[in-house]
Amino acid sequence: MTVRLPSLNGLRAFETVARHMSFTKAAAELNVSQTAVSHQIRRLEAELGSPLFLRRNDGLALSEVGQAYLPGVRSAFQDLRFATEQLLAFDNNNVLTISTLVSVASKWLLPRLPAFQRAFPAIDVRISASTDWVDFRSGGIDAAIRYGHGDWKGLQADFLMSDEIFPVCSPALAQSLNSPADLANNTLLQVSGVTAGDWASWLSAVGQAPQLAEGPRLTFDLALMAVQAAVDGQGVCIGRSTYVADDLRAGRLVIPFELRLRDALGFYLVAPVETAQAEKIAAFRSWLLALPKTTGTFV
Repeated sequence: MTVRLPSLNGLRAFETVARHMSFTKAAAELNVSQTAVSHQIRRLEAELGSPLFLRRNDGLALSEVGQAYLPGVRSAFQDLRFATEQLLAFDNNNVLTISTLVSVASKWLLPRLPAFQRAFPAIDVRISASTDWVDFRSGGIDAAIRYGHGDWKGLQADFLMSDEIFPVCSPALAQSLNSPADLANNTLLQVSGVTAGDWASWLSAVGQAPQLAEGPRLTFDLALMAVQAAVDGQGVCIGRSTYVADDLRAGRLVIPFELRLRDALGFYLVAPVETAQAEKIAAFRSWLLALPKTTGTFV
């Protein structure tokens, strides 16, 4: 039996009102009057034979039927938006929008992009730097560079590189560091978030008390800020090869101790499975995979 679908305008009004929990805000988004939105909702409720909202003195609330109906309606509109974005993308195939972490963009990707532009001059690259994971269905992003295990559902993930973890500092400061124990007399620079335990891990590996990382320190929310503080001689930074390779090669930073830890996680280029083989994404993937890795000898 074929089920007759209710009015598309009514469904759109329902999803919008439910998102804002306000007829007024929904009307503003849909560019219609509040009366028109109210009429569309009442018509939809009549078609379905059930109320979708509870109209209370203190505002709106979804009814039990509305709560059950909303996820499917919202998912359907998200699919429509995504399909439309993909359709429109065919008219702009030369634009490649990449999302990545701010520090990865600044310290690793941006210095290398001119080489990609020379190799693929017809592709217009746009970088969206953020600390948040992108929603490919709504973010207008073609691909992203993510940090993790590489097991994201619905995405093709191509391994790019993994980090080595080790202290770095300015050449002048390195003259006072003869052994890891000397770190007790210096400010330790570190990054918050998923890499906050790097100092403790490295100190344990060289036989130093992890509590040493709890002494004088400066903590940053972006790796590029911690690295720049190290370049400026403000302390010893627990470095990651992705972020410090270029500064090491330029001599702005040095590695005062030999031990380097290999990170169990890595960086991956990810894209939705259904679009991962698009020509512009495939070109970017091939170029990334051919880049020299950042681990190894920094000379």
